[in-house]
Amino acid sequence: MAIEEPKYSVLEQSGPFELRAYEPKIIAEVRVKGDMSEASSAGFRLIAAYIFGKNQSKEKIEMTIPVIVEPKNESAAMGSPVLINEGTNEWLVAFVMPSSFELSTLPTPVDEQVQLKKIPAENKAVITFSGFSTYSKVETKTNELKDWMAEKRLMPIGPAQFARYNPPWTPPFLRRSEIMFDYRPESK
Repeated sequence: MAIEEPKYSVLEQSGPFELRAYEPKIIAEVRVKGDMSEASSAGFRLIAAYIFGKNQSKEKIEMTIPVIVEPKNESAAMGSPVLINEGTNEWLVAFVMPSSFELSTLPTPVDEQVQLKKIPAENKAVITFSGFSTYSKVETKTNELKDWMAEKRLMPIGPAQFARYNPPWTPPFLRRSEIMFDYRPESK
């Protein structure tokens, strides 16, 4: 049985790179502190508790993929790219909620840290890769994506997002991870 992913269409593909148009979606997100690994684990546990029934109606919600981790850097200028490797110690961790839900039909979280939010349709530049997602590999893939975007004359907007699609026990060669940026065309 396949696990639901956010719906998107591919606008352009070149090797591991894609430009995608995502449909609107609802996310559950938490803000956590620590390095990327600590924050990913802490955020995952908080949101997993919500979907496994730690909500006001004690309703279980189907797991979806990916788990998204995004650096939160309040000092960066609005709209400027924030990279995963820029010494951030505050993160947003998010799950996309199943498409069968509307914001009004999702159960209310018991934990105030879990926030539900509707995300409008958006376009993202993406690089997909496998293997272990070490800090240096994430940094390398983020830079490869930025270089590809520069060739396409696309400007990254906001923070890089790191998306994990597999549980930690998945063999590295079968893992799927992605780095994503919102983007806009460079001004001439």
